[in-house]
Amino acid sequence: MIVKRNPLNWAERLYLPAVWNGFKVTLRHFFRRKVTMQYPEERWVVPQAYRGAPYLVRDQNGNTKCVSCQLCEFVCPPKAISITPPGPDGPPADRRNAEKMPLEFKINMLRCIFCGLCEEVCPEEAIFLKRDYALVGTNRQEMVYARDKLLELGGTHQDHILKWERMEREAAAQEP
Repeated sequence: MIVKRNPLNWAERLYLPAVWNGFKVTLRHFFRRKVTMQYPEERWVVPQAYRGAPYLVRDQNGNTKCVSCQLCEFVCPPKAISITPPGPDGPPADRRNAEKMPLEFKINMLRCIFCGLCEEVCPEEAIFLKRDYALVGTNRQEMVYARDKLLELGGTHQDHILKWERMEREAAAQEP
């Protein structure tokens, strides 16, 4: 197929229209309001639908909510979460009705894609996405968050349904 092209006139051959159009774009941006933020003095207003970094949370009594079911580890697309469950004679759980607590719980924030699947799949609501965006570290080891750091950053989550307290009351009522 042959494409017929119109010949350029003398102004187009000098590239003056292209230079003039580029100058107009430059002037238009030169007099607009600036959109650059002066971070950290100015902070970004996080949108409502923003999915931040995943963190572990505690319940009202200060107990770890994670029961080491490993669903978050299996559903994580980049395999950023690693959980080491306890062995048969592992340490006791920090609350009465929990069968097992994780020996190790790590999230590699460099691999995490902030998809939110771990929060959705967690049956105990132990993982929540926090709306922060300033994750910093000086080396790769600092960006692998262990259980203690995740619990510290996640804080305490106030449950509306006190599942474990109800189970403890029922167990105490059944004991002679």
